[in-house]
Amino acid sequence: DACPAALELQTHEAYRFLRESAPLLEQNGFGVLLPSWWEKRGSRLGLKLKLIDPEDETETDPQISRGLFGLKSIVKFDWELALGDSTLTEVELRDLIHLKVPLIQVRGEWVELPPEEIETAIGFFEKRRREGTDAICLEEAIRLGLGAEMAIENDLPVLKVEAEGRIREMLSRLSGKGEIEAVDVPASFMGTLRPYQMKGLSWLSYLHRLRFGACLADDMGLGKTVELIAFLLHQRAIEDLRRPSLLICPMSVVGNWQRELDRFAPSLHVMIHHGADRLSDSEFVQEAEHNDLVITTYATAQRDEESLSMIRWQNVVLDEAQNIKNPAAKQTKTVKMIKADQRIALTGTPVENRLSELWSIMDFLNPGYLGPAKRFHETFALPIERYRDQ
Repeated sequence: DACPAALELQTHEAYRFLRESAPLLEQNGFGVLLPSWWEKRGSRLGLKLKLIDPEDETETDPQISRGLFGLKSIVKFDWELALGDSTLTEVELRDLIHLKVPLIQVRGEWVELPPEEIETAIGFFEKRRREGTDAICLEEAIRLGLGAEMAIENDLPVLKVEAEGRIREMLSRLSGKGEIEAVDVPASFMGTLRPYQMKGLSWLSYLHRLRFGACLADDMGLGKTVELIAFLLHQRAIEDLRRPSLLICPMSVVGNWQRELDRFAPSLHVMIHHGADRLSDSEFVQEAEHNDLVITTYATAQRDEESLSMIRWQNVVLDEAQNIKNPAAKQTKTVKMIKADQRIALTGTPVENRLSELWSIMDFLNPGYLGPAKRFHETFALPIERYRDQ
């Protein structure tokens, strides 16, 4: 026929036309009308997760469960395998893989689905059946829920995450959408907090109850020092603290910390660990445990790593935390070895030059949360720094 009106194609021929012939025709000036589903293709084979709120009958605080929270806590999840809006079963996947053509029809709609993605999905089904439980640690659940992590165990992309109960509330608050409950300024605090400092105190308290490390990054001059002092007093008021906290700071601000503590928290017992006549080993431990707060410098902490590591601190606080921005530096490695229930970083410049600096501080606060340094560089630093990816 010199004037063909139509041409029937087999599935593999249609796929080849869409993939190869249509782009060539367009490049050579021909108008090509393609199906709308092909123009908008991008439906991915992946998982829809629902994070399950654990049962905790002993919980007295409706916001926080001490039995649940902590980044290494285990969270169970339900899951479905989805392609776009359609949910797929293992039987359907096994039928699809025999087609051997990336162009397939699912529930009456044509989609492009490479065989290797189907094999990965089948492998995921088999793995879950073999292991018999669907659970991840809370830090991975948070990364998934906040969109920072894209796959479960590097198997399948996560398309959607839902949560219930306290986990949903926690994700809402951590993403800035939910309100964090305000805490009262402790009566022993000799001063007045500005409204944003009240929020800082409440935020520190909230993350402490979650057992997460906190980076307080108010600009210089806005009062991070008094927020931290109020937090220490709040901790002592509500928990009857019996162990000291450790504050590591540059030598140039030790005197300022002393003055601020004397002014705002005269009830706190403070020990300065610095200088040639400082205590060491068991003598240091004995004296430190009679104080609420021990202040030392980065240089001294590096030299006295062994003595500092003899105590399990209530808090380890880094002032001007950009001092550990280089993850390879001995000073950084030393600080990360010190054991504490809570880790806090104070810095007005969590990122000075490179995003790897933020990774280093966060790795101190919540080890493992941002993943390995190499993966963080590839996933975040490179796209943001080189390609300005929002």
